[in-house]
Amino acid sequence: QVQLMESGGGLVQPGGSLKLSCLAYGSTVVNIKNMAWYRQAPGKQRELVAGITGRGTVYDDSVKGRFTISRNSALTTVYLQMNNLKPEDTAVYYCAASENPYSLNDYWGQGIQVTVSS
Repeated sequence: QVQLMESGGGLVQPGGSLKLSCLAYGSTVVNIKNMAWYRQAPGKQRELVAGITGRGTVYDDSVKGRFTISRNSALTTVYLQMNNLKPEDTAVYYCAASENPYSLNDYWGQGIQVTVSS
């Protein structure tokens, strides 16, 4: 089993930056292949923001050039550096992970609020 714990959310002004972190732990954490960040804004469906696999990274078009996903060398922590934040980035951000090399989200974190507002 794998558990995920997010940190780093909060309130930031438009144009500002935040860095989210997600720690993966549990009995099968060594089997994790892929990790990702999703977000869900009020009244909207959850959407993929960025993912990182053994084959590289993927980003939603709305965050390309502004957000960067990365992992530590032990592959137990995933980060999301968010720059030039916009009000439309306001959402609950969820960390996800998978032991399946063809999946991004077999495990989910509880979510963390990011609010972009002046």
